[in-house]
Amino acid sequence: MRKLILSLTAFLFIICSCTEDVDTSARYVFSEYTIASYLEAHSDYSQYVELTKQVPVSGRSKSSVYQLLTARGNYTCFALTNEAINNYLQDLVEQGLISEPSWDAFTNPQKLDSVRKVVVLNTVIDGGDMESQRYTIDIITTIGNGKENAEFPLPNIYDHKLTVSKSKSDTIFLDKECPMDPINCDIPVINGVIHKLHKVIAPKDESCARYIQNILDEKREGYLMFAKALQACGLLDTLSKVRDEAYESLYQQYGDELDMKDYVAKGGGDMSATAGDPDAHAPEHRKYGFTLFCETDEFWQSQGIDPTAADAIEKLQDWIVTNNMFLSDGGYQANNDYTSPKNMLHQWLVYHILPMRIPANKLVHHCNELGYTYSSPSKYTIPVMEWYPVYGGGRLLKIYESPESNGIFLNRFPVRRNGITEDGHEDHCDEDKVGVHILTNSEMAVVTDIVNACIYPIDKPLGYNDVTRDDLAKERIRFDLFALFPEAITNGIRRADSPLGKWQHVFVSLYNRYNYFDNMKVMNEETHFIHYNGYKTPWANYSGDEDKAFGQFDIMFRLPPVPKRNTYEFRYKLLATAARGIVQVYFGSDPDKLPVAGIPINMTMNVYDFFGEGATWGDLQDSGKDEDEIIDIDHKLRNHGLMKATRHETEMNTTTARAKSNCSRHIIVRQTLDPNETYYVRFKSVQPDLSRPELYLDYFEYCPKEIYDSPERPEDIW
Repeated sequence: MRKLILSLTAFLFIICSCTEDVDTSARYVFSEYTIASYLEAHSDYSQYVELTKQVPVSGRSKSSVYQLLTARGNYTCFALTNEAINNYLQDLVEQGLISEPSWDAFTNPQKLDSVRKVVVLNTVIDGGDMESQRYTIDIITTIGNGKENAEFPLPNIYDHKLTVSKSKSDTIFLDKECPMDPINCDIPVINGVIHKLHKVIAPKDESCARYIQNILDEKREGYLMFAKALQACGLLDTLSKVRDEAYESLYQQYGDELDMKDYVAKGGGDMSATAGDPDAHAPEHRKYGFTLFCETDEFWQSQGIDPTAADAIEKLQDWIVTNNMFLSDGGYQANNDYTSPKNMLHQWLVYHILPMRIPANKLVHHCNELGYTYSSPSKYTIPVMEWYPVYGGGRLLKIYESPESNGIFLNRFPVRRNGITEDGHEDHCDEDKVGVHILTNSEMAVVTDIVNACIYPIDKPLGYNDVTRDDLAKERIRFDLFALFPEAITNGIRRADSPLGKWQHVFVSLYNRYNYFDNMKVMNEETHFIHYNGYKTPWANYSGDEDKAFGQFDIMFRLPPVPKRNTYEFRYKLLATAARGIVQVYFGSDPDKLPVAGIPINMTMNVYDFFGEGATWGDLQDSGKDEDEIIDIDHKLRNHGLMKATRHETEMNTTTARAKSNCSRHIIVRQTLDPNETYYVRFKSVQPDLSRPELYLDYFEYCPKEIYDSPERPEDIW
């Protein structure tokens, strides 16, 4: 009787999960099957099952994928039909790789092994020890807030992150081309979930340089003009970098020795601690990545430039000069020395490139901004934005999305309702400030086949001239700490959408092992740096995550450039707890001789503690006060070098950081900063003992004088 109940429950579950009735061959006791045994029981998967028995899980494992699919776990399997595999073999015949559509047609054993791995390893995602990491249809359709070309949070066992998109008929496609069966999907078994797949997932996994070279060799239109510019500027070698082999060798040699053992017990007693995984894990890879925003050949043809013409590069440079797409005081020259950073074409081109690979659903991060909820992931509230230095540094590129923008934009500068009693939304955006639309849904977006890059078409030309610079210089610029690290973004560490322990706490051992982040330097061996992913954790951190250093910490960060020479405040956000220590901050442009910046900060102190004078939080908080009172209190706090935190980030989407007495912003320096200088900030423990060992890190701000000292309008609270 119990088996019958389980059978009926499983059957009803499948019917509810899919839009159509399940195939009658798949109506039996799925709760008694593993993935492997279910597939063996259905002849349509016979070739796939045989292949899983022939392919090892990884180069370091003797176990086959078949054995994996018999084991306990939480696997998502996109099971290939015999027809899908036969069609793939026929494709290989047409490509000239084999003589007939048969596995026996391979004459090279290494090539045979390689193809088998591509076919099998791309079909399985290991969800670890969490049942929530089984990718059901409900989860798949909401990946990336429902954005097209959004990447799965977890990679498959081929270390490739699948993308998901929908056709007009609502068919779900993996990697743009591989349709999932709408009937035989969401099949629950003991160790995971099965979806029938009708085409082999076979990403080319070529480097960006190879992709661009193929465009040039084939004279293939679409991005031909952009490809010619990349070649002329000598950037193909740079775009060929895929991963740091020195780190790969280190990880292969030491493996989990790079992890911090029993981290949660030693000092990780925070809300993101996972009971099932006590360690903080080192990253498995250090991959290189790039994001390219490209004008299309169609646009250049509209400007009278033929991408196929022999003089296309010269015409492009002339267009850049004619359309004023450069800084007037940058010293750029219109000549044929295209590889020089001072060349007009070169400076224009690199402003289109970020030195990190950003998938479509990670261009901005929606997580805990005021009004946003995970239960309605595609319903946006207040604007979110990022500022990143472009390839080669020196200039910032702003990425922005809001409900009113209807998409993700580069360098959008709207007028926002940012007053103390206003809602933070866009009020309007002048036509010349709308910015450049990133066409993430376009068929021309390349997000799967290139292993080290994403390429997105844009709807209008992108350039960095005096107007763009001045617009950026009029903004308060906020950097989440992990936005400073291209490596964290490329390798999926920042805002990993998974509760698995390997993503919740990331340990980066740097001092005597390896410098994983180029923009961070650990100054002594007593410093242990941990990234807290904070996935769906209800705390008031910007972008939902935070970072800490433990021990007698001493750590330094290289900062992004300011847009324009001006007087700025550089600020540090603190969330105080009893576990924090006392830190001395240093700031300047000489990393070997950074001057002290202010007095040490006791990171256990709340806003009213810093304010002194017998103040309570009731005296200082916004609640119960009118606008003039709030402005007056903010002014008094600034006299103490202090600010409340912002209304942007929330705790459980109810309490904003600004409404919390232990959240504050500290004005570290107020001084003239120059875009041609590189600045550093250093945090050094001055704690006499290690009773409170933590350094808290969340975000930094650059705020220009015309904002913090405006005679017309106080700085906004967002």
